[in-house]
Amino acid sequence: MSTVAMKSSSKPGQEPSPEIRARGALAGRLGDYVMLAAVVLLALVWIAPLVWVFALSFKPNAFLEQHTDVLFSPPFTLQNYTNILGTSAVGGWLINSVIVSLGQTFLTLVIASLAGYGFARTEFPGKRYLYVICLAGLAVPEQALVIPLHSIFASLDWHNTYGALILPRLASPFGVFLMTQYFKAVPVDIEEAALLDNASRFKVFWRIVLPLSIPAQATLAIFTFLSAWNDYLWPLVSASKPEMYTLTIGLASTQGNFAQSEGIGYLMAQAVFAGLPIFVLYLFFQKYIVAAVAGTTVR
Repeated sequence: MSTVAMKSSSKPGQEPSPEIRARGALAGRLGDYVMLAAVVLLALVWIAPLVWVFALSFKPNAFLEQHTDVLFSPPFTLQNYTNILGTSAVGGWLINSVIVSLGQTFLTLVIASLAGYGFARTEFPGKRYLYVICLAGLAVPEQALVIPLHSIFASLDWHNTYGALILPRLASPFGVFLMTQYFKAVPVDIEEAALLDNASRFKVFWRIVLPLSIPAQATLAIFTFLSAWNDYLWPLVSASKPEMYTLTIGLASTQGNFAQSEGIGYLMAQAVFAGLPIFVLYLFFQKYIVAAVAGTTVR
């Protein structure tokens, strides 16, 4: 073996030389910079359409008939938002969306949490098959259920009611799956100690397990609220009276032919107005979503 080879080889347990440590640190920093640049680039690509929509919502419609590529230079106007708020029915549509979205979110959390705990912690005949059937609901397209649901609620004369807008969306296979997997990750020892102290199964669920599942519940609540707020197909079928329109249906009804009736700026203002509550909601609950994805608890 040559002298150079002997010098380059290192004995077991020998500390690396300062040169090697410096090279490793430099490579690590370069890797971090490349990763940061990739994340920034992806963030810009993701946010560009949002900036475009937001900027166009402050442009006069007459100006946008000739120019759609000038975003941050005058003229600007608030007329598009004034037209939305000036529609007398917008307040009622907003209230309908809030009631339907909150109702769906609350009831979905209740049903998914109870079902998830039952699948994760209890034993009963046919549990495995029932869970498979529940997950099979993820493969059923929403459009395939419209006609049966319409027939059911028409026979009950429930259309144009909050019940008809809320109840069909409570069957959430994704919610049951999410809560089941989260409850399975909770240590069984905590529950066994409470059961040994003569606590009932429901008391263990309510007092011990449910508070530990707040990150998963917050994540499910965000997804459910977002889906309910943006839902278009079922409210379009069920709500035929303008006073029962949700915000998405109501704003769409003001556009007879997309941007041709009122203008692109008005259309963009509608998109911002409808999406703003979701953005605000995410800002308040983002730490719970991150905690659920990372598998940690919220402090």
